[in-house]
Amino acid sequence: MKQTLLSFALLLVGISAWAQKTAIPRDEKIEQNIEKCLAKMTLDEKIGQMLELNLDIMGKYDATGKWQLNVTMLDTCLSKYKVGSLLNAPGTRAATVEQWQEWVRLIQEKSMKYIGIPDIYGLDHNHGVTYTQGGTLFPQPINIAASFNTELARTGAEVTAYESRAANCPWVYNPVVDLGRDPRWPRIYESFGEDAIVNAKMVAAEIKGYQGDDPNHIDRYHVGTSTKHYFAYGVPWSGKDRTPAYISPQMLREKYFEPFKAAALAGTLTMMVNSASVNGVPLHASYEYLTKWLKEDLKWDGMLVTDWADINNLFQREHVAKDKKDAIRIAINAGIDMSMDPYSVDFCILLKELVQEGKVSMSRIDDAVRRILRVKYRLGLFDEPNTGGKGYEKFGSQEHADKALRAAEESIVLLKNEQNILPLAQEKKILLVGPNANQMRCLNGGWSYTWQGSKAEDLSEKYNTIYEALCNKFGKENVVMEQAITYNEDGAYYDENAPHFEKAVIASATADVIVACIGENSYTETPGNLTDLWMSEHQRNLVKALAKSGKPIVLVLNEGRPRLMADIEPLAKAVVHIFLPGNYGGDALANLLAGDANFSAKMPYTYPAEINSLHTYDYKVSEEVGTMAGAYDYDAKVSLQWPFGYGLSYTTFEYSNLRVDREQFTADDMLTVSVDVKNTGSRAGKEAVLLYSSDLVASIVPDNKRLRDFTKVDLQPGEQKTVTFQLPAKSLAFVGADGRWTLEEGDFLLKVGKLSQKIACTQNRIWDTPNI
Repeated sequence: MKQTLLSFALLLVGISAWAQKTAIPRDEKIEQNIEKCLAKMTLDEKIGQMLELNLDIMGKYDATGKWQLNVTMLDTCLSKYKVGSLLNAPGTRAATVEQWQEWVRLIQEKSMKYIGIPDIYGLDHNHGVTYTQGGTLFPQPINIAASFNTELARTGAEVTAYESRAANCPWVYNPVVDLGRDPRWPRIYESFGEDAIVNAKMVAAEIKGYQGDDPNHIDRYHVGTSTKHYFAYGVPWSGKDRTPAYISPQMLREKYFEPFKAAALAGTLTMMVNSASVNGVPLHASYEYLTKWLKEDLKWDGMLVTDWADINNLFQREHVAKDKKDAIRIAINAGIDMSMDPYSVDFCILLKELVQEGKVSMSRIDDAVRRILRVKYRLGLFDEPNTGGKGYEKFGSQEHADKALRAAEESIVLLKNEQNILPLAQEKKILLVGPNANQMRCLNGGWSYTWQGSKAEDLSEKYNTIYEALCNKFGKENVVMEQAITYNEDGAYYDENAPHFEKAVIASATADVIVACIGENSYTETPGNLTDLWMSEHQRNLVKALAKSGKPIVLVLNEGRPRLMADIEPLAKAVVHIFLPGNYGGDALANLLAGDANFSAKMPYTYPAEINSLHTYDYKVSEEVGTMAGAYDYDAKVSLQWPFGYGLSYTTFEYSNLRVDREQFTADDMLTVSVDVKNTGSRAGKEAVLLYSSDLVASIVPDNKRLRDFTKVDLQPGEQKTVTFQLPAKSLAFVGADGRWTLEEGDFLLKVGKLSQKIACTQNRIWDTPNI
């Protein structure tokens, strides 16, 4: 008996020690409430909590075109199947705040009546309140990455959380931290670009903005996050959405896992899983990645939700399951907690059969339901299932608009400015051309009022297109628009109407400068796939035709991913990359072109020049080789249009006095790295300061360089500031050929701007833990 008591005591100590190390601190009151609730639940109620249905199946459009919620269908889903979550906007089109209030309140009323547990409603509010009319849309995440300002990430998330709760939505499917390392992929713009550290720092900032300071007690002005898509979703081998990726185990751990680890440690309540496969293993079927890497290794007690119908894809697309029942068995046992099965309740029936057959254990069901209930308790839904109304007067306010405008201004990159053609003088006569010159859809991109961002111009009428913003800034009498090319709004995103260059060429004769707004129309996910990375031939030919006028050309790139344009870049005096800057992007661009705001953004990805040179900045050093002695020349060059981290300003900055507090270090040391940054120009400006490292010799081929940290400073003309980074020496480690984190003796270079400082590691260190 004494031995038993001792063993039990040791077990409690072990549980207590484990609890203290959880990504989100354990809250005993919440855990007690979870256990009380779980003890009362039937198997049907538990399984129902694990299903998420699409709201579309709960209603239909009436004769007037208005979507109506079918209360009978809702009653059936909640009373019979005990469904724990609903999602999406009817027809994937933004509803009004009043509609969301009506629908979600009714859902919560029925959920509490039939189950005694609140529903958790989720929306893709990806860059502002995507699916809520009248709210604030911010620049897309790729823009926020270009700002290199984590405060903008936090602020945008905070506003989005507030406005989501005004619409009675407590859960958003964001942030997105799929590393955008393949420019062919159609969701590049939804990520924070190609670098792991940028994604990691931005996701931590966004989670704080969305969820507030305490993830155990999220108030009525904040929401739960679903960080996605776990993980390695952004580099499909084919470039096509939801197709397989093949990535080395070292790179998986070292780069692709890093931002999701940061999200877990920042307290994200939930994560959404990658729809595709990595190295032949569908993520929805991987116990190793879902349970071991994420839940066990990080002690993360949040909830994993599938993406759209992705359990079905285990048998329909991936062929790792024989039928839906087998797919459910695989996914739930791998670690999936909630199935987004949008159109069917078969999940409940089949999972119950699997439990009864002993193919899914009750302990796995209870673990999943604990995680789901934990999210609902942390969001306060048991105490306050509905939000909105009084106290949300800032919804769609000027205060929020000003924050979105600032984010847009700080996220647009100046890539070229020959002879200081920019800023433009007020009296200049501007010819505005190109398909992106007069359409809000292009500025917002996908996930803007509708899924694809299309057929929604009526919801963004009050905002300014580039043409309208330039007219407001420079005077309508000074701006002539002859687009020459327009998009076919009834076709695919890439379809264009027949071009007509004649009027634009004629108008160029009286213009002082030509502003060509080129790029892409909006898209997302699989409809955004492409077969040719080159920018539209029509658009490139338009620039070539106008170049013959001899008038200076300013290229404005408005695109969700980098489209090749090496043949027209030399024809331009200036190039401005606006990415997808949102509803206030036109105004931000006008302010920047006029010099009323200053450029401060830098490239968040490498912009390629050639289709066969799709590099990232952290390429392996042996990817660039000069010549090989012997019978033939061997030439491998890393070519690019613009590098990661590149961006110009209307002022100039000088870096000096780079220093490190120690020349030698070991794994346990903290390195203090400082550099002086001075504004040597005549305008106030902000500078993103990027700290890189290079491992000069390693046991596996080292990266050319790696970003280790970044910050942004605001400097007046002539002002100098010292920027200091605290760099844990262990962050210079890499994942070795044996899969273990390794820091080796030898020299490293730390780099900021054009400055570098050599330091040396004096002692080898190999870790046996999966994370350091």
